[in-house]
Amino acid sequence: MSILDSKIPEGPLAEKWNNHKSAIKVVSPANKRKLEIIVVGTGLGGASAAASLAELGYKVKAFCYQDSPRRAHSIAAQGGINAAKNYQNDNDSVFRLFYDTIKGGDYRAREANVYRLAEVSPNIIDQCVAQGVPFGREYGGLLDNRSFGGVLVSRTFYARGQTGQQLLIGAYQALNRQIAKGNVEMYNRHEMLDVVKIEGKARGIIARDMVSGDIKRFGAHAVVVASGGYGNVFFLSTNAMGSNGSAAWQCYKRGAYMSNPCFVQIHPTCIPVHGDQQSKLTLMSESLRNDGRVWVPKKKEDAVKLQKGEIGPNDIPDEDRDFYLERRYPSYGNLVPRDVASRAAKERCDEGFGVNGEGKAVFLDFKYSIDRLGKNVIEQRYGNLFQMYEKITDTDPYKEPMMIYPAIHYSMGGTWVDYNLMTSVPGLYSIGEANFSDHGANRLGASALMQGLADGYFILPYTIGDYLADEIMTPKADTNAPEFAAVEKEVTDRIEKLYNIKGSKPVDYFHKKLGQVMWDYVGMARNAEGLEKAIEMIKEIRAEFWKDVRIPGELDNLNPELEKAGRVADFFDIGELMARDALDRNESCGGHFREESATEEGEAKRNDEKFTYVSCWEHKGEGEEPVMHKEDLVFENVKLTQRSYK
Repeated sequence: MSILDSKIPEGPLAEKWNNHKSAIKVVSPANKRKLEIIVVGTGLGGASAAASLAELGYKVKAFCYQDSPRRAHSIAAQGGINAAKNYQNDNDSVFRLFYDTIKGGDYRAREANVYRLAEVSPNIIDQCVAQGVPFGREYGGLLDNRSFGGVLVSRTFYARGQTGQQLLIGAYQALNRQIAKGNVEMYNRHEMLDVVKIEGKARGIIARDMVSGDIKRFGAHAVVVASGGYGNVFFLSTNAMGSNGSAAWQCYKRGAYMSNPCFVQIHPTCIPVHGDQQSKLTLMSESLRNDGRVWVPKKKEDAVKLQKGEIGPNDIPDEDRDFYLERRYPSYGNLVPRDVASRAAKERCDEGFGVNGEGKAVFLDFKYSIDRLGKNVIEQRYGNLFQMYEKITDTDPYKEPMMIYPAIHYSMGGTWVDYNLMTSVPGLYSIGEANFSDHGANRLGASALMQGLADGYFILPYTIGDYLADEIMTPKADTNAPEFAAVEKEVTDRIEKLYNIKGSKPVDYFHKKLGQVMWDYVGMARNAEGLEKAIEMIKEIRAEFWKDVRIPGELDNLNPELEKAGRVADFFDIGELMARDALDRNESCGGHFREESATEEGEAKRNDEKFTYVSCWEHKGEGEEPVMHKEDLVFENVKLTQRSYK
């Protein structure tokens, strides 16, 4: 087991980042122009990083598989972005945001990284306001805030229910400015398929032109992966259909450690699954829990009538409604963290109190807020979300409660990075959801946008210079080098092998089978027997996939099924590693709930004595079992306690 150097600076927590910036190397403007950086992904992390690095003078090549950077999945984020501004004068602070994030992640994240995130968060709001992001404002014109789960203050800035879209437009503007100036070369419809290392350092990527089918080589002095998470391993998730873990997985196969892969987030407020032909799930923003009350019937006979369609929610009087989050967690009520709210909803439904035909839904009711504030206020806050819900379900949430149920949403696990956001491969960086660094075992709502923009605007532009300062005499990467040719051949051979299987079943057949195994055994509740079973079932489905998948269309042309097949092939490997990691971590923490490790009240029970570490998995080759290394987590500024939101 190796010792991982996380490069966390010495000194008091509040001084670490400033001291670190003072100590690391800097590249001069003239030398920045000599250096090339590849950025994979153009969501909030990738777009902000590419724009910021180009603004500094580096030559950037940016890649996205979509037809425009504006279509990155960051655009789907709804509720808001956290920042420790204390505009509401409710005693918020950088330390409180840091503490809430550490506690929300169930004490499974690095103190130094999380504090830095909280420390730079106010800068993000200033940056975005300067870009023209239309944050919600109070009557007097000041920026407004709302609350999110797991906190007792209002620190979330928002643009109605489309905050991610507005923030991405801001980053996209900054990126387009640099494209127009010639500092960024933008490669739309290009998918990264592998990383190229020369003398142990990341020096480029192999990408497929998704329109022509051509395999291309791209060189640089450093590679930044900002490709998001791997939630689509479950098939049904709130992620965009194209979202995948393949870019990060190729980094893993080239030597970058994968950390805490079993930490995935279940979001408690999603539109429930309807039928067996559904291809994705739709998120209803956590911000709705500010004004919506979650409930199920107190009487099981009422639940049965709801399931049969014999009565509606408005037929049940208030005294027969169980506002179970308010009952169990009086301090936080409906704004408990996502993992807590999700398990509570599952428990009620498992006990027979579910309210839809399948018994897999609970109510989110706005009647009380409409009575208190008026319909116009609720419409101003959540109008586009209510409209979206009505279009999908044909139910008017102003008149009837929404039905919601937990679904896979976000990946807290990801590529291991040090304090500089560099992976275990020199010159290879990972930012945003693609890395593991800030959220521990459970991300607080509105913190994904915060991390992506913090990494891209305010952290990576400083830390990448520490590495590149030693590369200023390194010539541009020669894409004719044998290392590039060898990796390109591996990529081409794999694609041809997939395409030439000529089996009988489509890619989605196998993806759905994998997703069902993942949800059943590596989902909201896990146990040793189920995880061991999942590992064997994944191996069987993977073997069948490589024998019987059918990919129509042409090899050297536009072929979405071929793209999908490559991603699903990676999902089998990701899913197996997730199950291994979950099996090893015999404790419950955050979104990782082991049934063997629960309190008498059914809450997650950590084992700090054995599991206060980051799991770091090393790839040992195809068909070989991975090796786990550990980065011990040291807490000097917070006391580890069993989380309580009561």
